[in-house]
This record gives sequence, structure tokens and C-alpha cells, in this order.
Amino acid sequence: MDVLRSLAIEDPQLSERLLARDEIAPVLLDPKTVALVRLAALAAIGGALPTYCGLTDAAIGMGATPEEIVEVLVAIVPTVGLPRVVSAAPNVAMALGYDVEDALE
Repeated sequence: MDVLRSLAIEDPQLSERLLARDEIAPVLLDPKTVALVRLAALAAIGGALPTYCGLTDAAIGMGATPEEIVEVLVAIVPTVGLPRVVSAAPNVAMALGYDVEDALE
């Protein structure tokens, strides 16, 4: 709860550590879950293809399956809306090596 308190009061020391990625990492979530959460956050805010590729590779590297990655997109629809997820889907597909345009032909 100390981290939540520090976030809530905008503690400058914690902010610096988070921005520098200085030994601040989730400890209760397993690495696969962290990778999937990060991918969900990216889809929620939008991002560039290279970022989707990096986060997708990280999730796969931590043991996530392509099906679980797609399930993340489905899971966030009620929160972020269908248009945001539809916008993210081609980037996720490309990051997974799936060519959407080839599939349409």
C-alpha cells in the first residue's frame, strides 16, 4: 500500500524511480500477467506497431499464447470500447505474424 499512497500523493521520488525503471516492478503478478496487462494498456491508449511488436513478443516470451493475447483484446472491450479494440487488432495481428490483408483475399 505504500506504493499506492506514493502514487496518490504524486511522490516525486517514486515518480523518478518509475520513470527510470529503477527496481520498481510488480512483485505479486507473474511475468506473463504483467506482459498481458501491458499489452492491454497499450491497446487502451493506442500505440505504434513497433510497441505492439515488442509487448507481444514479451508476452509470448513469458508463455502467453496468441489465443490469450486475443482474449485480452476481447476482455477490454467493455472498458475501452469496441472502436479502440478494432483499432488495435491489426497491430496485434501483425505483431503475431498474422497478415490481415492476406486473410481477406
